[in-house]
Amino acid sequence: MFKRLPFLSGALVLLTLQAGAQSTAGDYAGTITPENLRKHLTVIAHDSLEGRATGSPGQKKAAEYVASYYRQYGLKPAAADASGKPGFFQVYNLYRGAWESAHIRKGRQLYELNRDFYIDGLANMPEDESLTTIFAGYGISEGSYNDYENLDVRNKAVVVFEGEPGSGNGNYLLSGSTEPSKWGRARAWEEKARLALSKGARTIIIISSQNAQGFEKEIQRRASMAPRVRRLSLRQEEAPARNLAAFTVGEAAAASLLGIREKKLKKLKAKTDKGSSSWKKHIGDDITIMAKRQSEVVPTENVAALLEGTDKKDEIVVISAHLDHIGISPDGQINNGADDDGTGTVALLELAEAFSKAKAEGKGPRRSILFLNVTGEEMGLLGSEFYSENPLFPSENHVANLNIDMIGRVDDAHKDNPDYVYLIGSDKLSSELHAISENANQKYVNLTLDYTFNHPDDPNRFYYRSDHYNFAKKGIPVIFYFTGVHEDYHRPGDDVEKILFDRQARIVKLIFHTAWELANRGERIKVDSNKP
Repeated sequence: MFKRLPFLSGALVLLTLQAGAQSTAGDYAGTITPENLRKHLTVIAHDSLEGRATGSPGQKKAAEYVASYYRQYGLKPAAADASGKPGFFQVYNLYRGAWESAHIRKGRQLYELNRDFYIDGLANMPEDESLTTIFAGYGISEGSYNDYENLDVRNKAVVVFEGEPGSGNGNYLLSGSTEPSKWGRARAWEEKARLALSKGARTIIIISSQNAQGFEKEIQRRASMAPRVRRLSLRQEEAPARNLAAFTVGEAAAASLLGIREKKLKKLKAKTDKGSSSWKKHIGDDITIMAKRQSEVVPTENVAALLEGTDKKDEIVVISAHLDHIGISPDGQINNGADDDGTGTVALLELAEAFSKAKAEGKGPRRSILFLNVTGEEMGLLGSEFYSENPLFPSENHVANLNIDMIGRVDDAHKDNPDYVYLIGSDKLSSELHAISENANQKYVNLTLDYTFNHPDDPNRFYYRSDHYNFAKKGIPVIFYFTGVHEDYHRPGDDVEKILFDRQARIVKLIFHTAWELANRGERIKVDSNKP
């Protein structure tokens, strides 16, 4: 009996320590509240930040706000400025390709981009080029139909009508139905440009099928959309090897560029639509054309704050969310991105505060925790890609990444059960991480953990669509926390008043307990899986 006493005493001590650890974790998780989440999100998703587009003043205000709280919590700056001084901002440049200048000149008449024409695709014509225009019907060659027959278009600017000819009975000539062929669909300009280039043309000019008023509205629409649709990149745009581009002009400009009257152009259109080939003679004139690209630099920054661990401080648990959103819509409406990803941004602030309180009271984690607010997610996971290629700590020291993106709303599949969260990626690289997550939920939170989007055949491919993926590509185990898309996804209606803060707080507590175990367990989790 007495021989067993030391064993029993040791077991009791172990149970007592485990109970104490659980109680301690629960105490600090209790500091995560719906009220605090709302307080921070009211700032992050305010109209004054104008939708936090990557590199915008609003995004930078959000970065300053987040950094100010990390500083207040006593976290260490994990990055450095250009002079080497420690700071919270991991600054990097993004690049946006844009037209520096583009025009078409006919005699004294100057036609300008976004006033008289628009461009699809990329042209490599940085200096004025003198070309001769040549009319080529619809610019189509398919089967027995050939607009290029007996035409020499080499080194010329081919001018063609938009769309494709009809057959006179309401159908399209080439498809034989009411459905257009590839020559009349949305990206038909590309088909026509490729064909023209294959015939030796220098470029192609397309005559818009819209009337003057409609064409003017289209130019305005494209000009207003340009800043949003021009993608940012980590790399500067290279000059295109070919002029796979189309200059689209209105009827009046087209007639001038061909050296004919607008009335004659309308007659040509009527003849072409009837299948007549009487126009097949040289119609054209001399023009000068130029389209020069530039690479616009867009500085931005990830926010990186470190809560330093104790005996295992060189090992890093990363908790991430993206700070940016999509900015202002072409119609002037602000997309505040309260859920996407304001909810992740403010979750990091609450987690940082909880862990910093634990450390201040002598119960900080053994491993270090990096709180990482990345930018450029909406442009293609660019901030996390930059971090993964330029890590602030050795990549092999990263234990896991817990990534939070949109945890504030309910999707259609859970209207009747809002107490859920989607987990994506938890078992793909580490079975231990998956088990820790499951255990944390069972002990502390008891949410429904939905693995629908974790399936390798998920048609949405969400595993590849948020910042955790750039960590997973480096072999770092990940969990992506998500509550699904909703009717306000990437729309102006994604506002604070629609966020379910009580449920969000429970999800953040689940993340806290998972991170607590990852940061305090004796052995680092193993990478023992390689699931698709």
